[in-house]
Amino acid sequence: MAVRVDNVVTSGIFSLDGGDFEVDNNIWLVGDDHEVVVVDAAHDHQPIVAGVAGRKVVAVVCTHGHNDHINVAVALAEAVGAPILLHPDDTMLWQVVNPDRPTDGTLADGQELTVGGTTLQVLHTPGHSPGGCCLYDEADGILFSGDTLFNGGPGATGRSFSDKGVILRSIADRLLPLPDATVVHTGHGDDTTIGAERSGIVDALAAEG
Repeated sequence: MAVRVDNVVTSGIFSLDGGDFEVDNNIWLVGDDHEVVVVDAAHDHQPIVAGVAGRKVVAVVCTHGHNDHINVAVALAEAVGAPILLHPDDTMLWQVVNPDRPTDGTLADGQELTVGGTTLQVLHTPGHSPGGCCLYDEADGILFSGDTLFNGGPGATGRSFSDKGVILRSIADRLLPLPDATVVHTGHGDDTTIGAERSGIVDALAAEG
């Protein structure tokens, strides 16, 4: 049976380096009819709880520590009784939003999360932030890319803790080896595939030298 993937979209403010930006965030619920992993927790936890619909939440996985991906992680975790996981390299970003509440666990490259008979492999893909991660479901040919890769190219850099060269190398080393048909569910905006983004990333890497 193929994995069940549900999408919840919430809207709010992304804040970094003194700037505020209105954004729509994709929250992905991955699993089956009985249990689920929640990928990111943005802006309003109540629509996410509604999307969970009483299923067991194995974990709330934060793809990175920017506020628009973690700002309701604590409220969500408390509502559904689940641990919050984040790569430790983004701890400093987490602490800006949640100074008195640490995460419950960490993400590490190569780590595997099992939910509803599906295995999600953690791919550490720094560049948008130091602890940025993607989740790869090899069996179903699906990647949950957070803000590492979008429909149209890599996630934004040029802000604190980000690096264009690093994100391009992360994508080239960890994501481009995946099959072209791999569906990419992004942190913002429309889906894409690895094949659709391949040439643009290769060209951007060449331009970086």
